[in-house]
Amino acid sequence: MTPLVIAALGLLMVATAFLSGLFGMAGGLILIGVLLALMPLPTAMVLHAITQMASNGWRAFLWRAHIRWRPVAVYLIGCALALTLWSITRYVPDKPIALLLLGVTPFMARLMPKGVKPNPDSVWQGAFYGWVCMSLMLMTGVSGPLMDTFFLGGKFDRRQVVATKATCQVASHFTKLIYFGGIIDQAATLDPVLAAVAIAASMLGTTLARRILEAMSDAQFRTWANRLITTVAGYYILYGGWLLLFAGSSAASK
Repeated sequence: MTPLVIAALGLLMVATAFLSGLFGMAGGLILIGVLLALMPLPTAMVLHAITQMASNGWRAFLWRAHIRWRPVAVYLIGCALALTLWSITRYVPDKPIALLLLGVTPFMARLMPKGVKPNPDSVWQGAFYGWVCMSLMLMTGVSGPLMDTFFLGGKFDRRQVVATKATCQVASHFTKLIYFGGIIDQAATLDPVLAAVAIAASMLGTTLARRILEAMSDAQFRTWANRLITTVAGYYILYGGWLLLFAGSSAASK
């Protein structure tokens, strides 16, 4: 890549890390879309994994006093189960189906009976959501708003939501790095300069967001986070539905 493209990607990574630093979500979704448009899928997934590991790792460090470790441990059990399954099958769904799954799952979580509403303090729910979110991560590169809905369902304050989710995401993206960089395509290569820029930009964006998150109230955080989840999930559904309709129309015309 040219220095200009690397610089532009660096600015984008600062912006997406800043967005994720505020709400713990959405930045990775924007970034993966751009990366997939610029490079082969395995390389894009590897770079996205490195960027998100840096962003989430730094975020977890900044808010380390607020991490809820028990939900993290249970969530990682589900992630390990998902990696084992997908490493055996190596199934990759069509893009429209994957997008629809990402869009529908958070709404399904909201419609569940009160007794089984998302609760990050629940052992069985933590393992289940870890398995589902990691499966989505390995199919699409992101876990989508489902993970955000899960952590917002508990009684965590905004710092605990951001810190605990960031810790889980470090492990999730590390798993994705192993999957795409070592299992799916061992030949995937990455420019070391671009990787260094990605790490630095992610840490900068995360740092810039900290003061604003401190100034927000828990009520403001939950209100805007839920609006963001709804917007992102709606986009997934519309885009996935459009691709599915387009693919069906193309097949019918042949």
